[in-house]
Amino acid sequence: MQGVKSGWRPVGRTQVLARRDLVAESDHFAIRPCGPTIGAEISGLSLVAPIPPAARADLRRAFRDWKVLFFRDQHLSSRDHVELARVFGDPLFLPMPDKGDFPEVTRVAAGPGEPGAENVWHSDGSGDEKPSLGSILRALHVPPAGGDTLWADMVAAHDGLPDDVKERIANLRAVHDPLTIYDGYDEVARERDGRGMFPVSEHPVVRVHPETGEKILYVNRFYTTRILGVDKAESEELLAYLCDQAHYPEYQVRFHWTDGAVAMWDNRSTQHYAVSDYYPQTRVLERVSIAGDRPQGPRRPLRNAVRREACVANR
Repeated sequence: MQGVKSGWRPVGRTQVLARRDLVAESDHFAIRPCGPTIGAEISGLSLVAPIPPAARADLRRAFRDWKVLFFRDQHLSSRDHVELARVFGDPLFLPMPDKGDFPEVTRVAAGPGEPGAENVWHSDGSGDEKPSLGSILRALHVPPAGGDTLWADMVAAHDGLPDDVKERIANLRAVHDPLTIYDGYDEVARERDGRGMFPVSEHPVVRVHPETGEKILYVNRFYTTRILGVDKAESEELLAYLCDQAHYPEYQVRFHWTDGAVAMWDNRSTQHYAVSDYYPQTRVLERVSIAGDRPQGPRRPLRNAVRREACVANR
């Protein structure tokens, strides 16, 4: 796209934030919003004991509305962690080397000799054909300072785009490559050739949330490698511009980890960034991911149907 401007319009951003009217009430727990459109801290609910059905319904609603939920002092076991994921769907078995006590649990650890590597804006698993619905992360050990995680509301990011950009990207698709997270990328990529291993996926640039119907800007710097239907130069320019939208603080929420804290987030409508400012201190968390579906874009106008309706009207 030629002439994409890097500047931003505060008026458009304010309008996006002002028109959201999200529920912050539950009979089963307290909801404290952390920002206008993204992030809420939940208190008064134990994630260890079985969660009553009514509280589960409210929890799913809060997850849908706020996209990221935070909890303190939960101290879950691996079994508790997996059962919590079942409130939202089926836990995923990920092909990652570092595992917890259950096969669905993946350990995310960094410390001396192994700095954190998640300090890029991304959505977990967008390189997969069916990216994960969400992730649940619990803190086992946190550094004395630093190690926060940020999330960006990609619904608000889409809403804040200029109208001409929204129109331009409405039906574009992009390539997401799952291999970008692996060490020895080139070697693994060669192994993939001819074997059908780790295939790349194509997803809509604008994804529609299957529950809310909201439009989501669905490209990220970790996995998205190019935009289809445009030449290389335009793809690079447009992709850089769209990925930059996650960087605006007005769309973000930031969480400071404490031992026993839990964060759960919607991978469909958010991106996140783990701040690696604590090296060489140690940070250990464990994650369970939830199975998702194939991303769908906005429906294109049915031109033939429109023509048929016009013909009928003119008879």
